[in-house]
Amino acid sequence: MIGENEIAGVFLPAALVTGVVALVTALILRRVLRAHGAYAFVWHAGLFDVASLAVIWSLVAYFSSTFNQ
Repeated sequence: MIGENEIAGVFLPAALVTGVVALVTALILRRVLRAHGAYAFVWHAGLFDVASLAVIWSLVAYFSSTFNQ
């Protein structure tokens, strides 16, 4: 996914847009998992959060490049 996205006349890198979407999604997922007590089964919460952000970001980038074709 190479290129830029135009939002209100401002060109933004595609990685920035997908990164922000992934970050918001990861924060929502983190809040839901904490509310349900799922972090009791996680060895290291910080590593889990970073790994989930990486997975979500790669999925957002993949699906955004798939739909832009």
